[in-house]
Amino acid sequence: MPAPDVAALLSELERSEPESADDARSAIDWLTGGEPLETITELNVCEFLWYTLPAKVGGDRAAIARALGSLLRLGGLERYAALCSSPTTTRILRTYARSGEDAGMAAYHDALNATGVLPPDVPELRWSSIMGPEELGAHGACSAALELAVVSGELTPDSPERGTLTRLWLTTPRPELGGDNWLHRVQGERLNRWVLGRGTAWRELAQPFEVRLHAPIPAPDGTHLEGLRWLLEMGRRPGGVPLTQRHNLARSVLAESPWNGAELAAVREIAQGQMGALRRAGRRLVTTPAGERLLGDPDLLWETAAAALLAPAPGEHEFRSSAREVALMLLADGVPAGRDDVTAVIDCEEWQVAEVEASLAELERRLDAFGLRAAGKLTAAGRSAALAALRSHALRPRQYVNLG
Repeated sequence: MPAPDVAALLSELERSEPESADDARSAIDWLTGGEPLETITELNVCEFLWYTLPAKVGGDRAAIARALGSLLRLGGLERYAALCSSPTTTRILRTYARSGEDAGMAAYHDALNATGVLPPDVPELRWSSIMGPEELGAHGACSAALELAVVSGELTPDSPERGTLTRLWLTTPRPELGGDNWLHRVQGERLNRWVLGRGTAWRELAQPFEVRLHAPIPAPDGTHLEGLRWLLEMGRRPGGVPLTQRHNLARSVLAESPWNGAELAAVREIAQGQMGALRRAGRRLVTTPAGERLLGDPDLLWETAAAALLAPAPGEHEFRSSAREVALMLLADGVPAGRDDVTAVIDCEEWQVAEVEASLAELERRLDAFGLRAAGKLTAAGRSAALAALRSHALRPRQYVNLG
């Protein structure tokens, strides 16, 4: 049975509740954007009631919510209509009005998480706060699947199986996508935005990488990241990795290590700061649960270590990561990646030249710590790591940031 026509419902509401018709018309326009009524989901209704209505729509918000509920009830959408007059909606609208937008937003996010229809982050995909059309489509499709599972009783709103269902919907080929899946669509969108988003010189350099980074970059054959593995294994010992009073690696550790102090210190910093694989506990380093997982999964260890080549240091400006991205693209092609080569691509202001130099020095330190560079050039493993790092960085979620 087709969904009721919105215009017909509004005409019926004008007859039964004429005082509500204008508010209902405004609300449904915001909610559907002119799309058919059957396209709305619980997520759409909640986002309208708990964010759009109090943050963007003027007038008597409670009255608008009630009018929307009346319209949805006429259309047979009782469950969505109930949301419009629910205690949660009343409380959130009151929070916005009395405590301001920040408090209202916090209440909105808490309530939305409690519904169970918000797709969780999964290993294959962390959701962006700034979504393109493909990601919005994927997010909406996963939310609709979660809503159906919760309403049918298959899942509870707090069930850990929500992640399993989200992964299934992301990775299963869909007829409406021509046999493709949502994960590939989102990744393709993010990769394309990464290629096109930063000026002509960047696009010319990055364009060939759109094809090279389309599929995951496998770990190269052979044994790699020996220093990292060694330090993580040390952290598993009962006493962990001993440190000095200033929290540097103890002499006994350096004496036992086949690597020099500078290399091992760099490995420690990356493993602790960028990878979360080590943590300090008093005067010792211990391997974290994340580090344990890395030791048990060589492919995940390789992927995580490669991504750390571009991971920002605490407090580091995004500009430095961009400089390292350019350098890795050049190095992956066997092209020199000096200061002038990088600044020619990212079009630096004079004050940023020192930032580029610091970024390149940090990249060299990370490459050397992992044994991915020889005689100033990437090894074969280094080239694979560079591509894996670039892919991870290109596919990262887009978030609102404070540029400082």
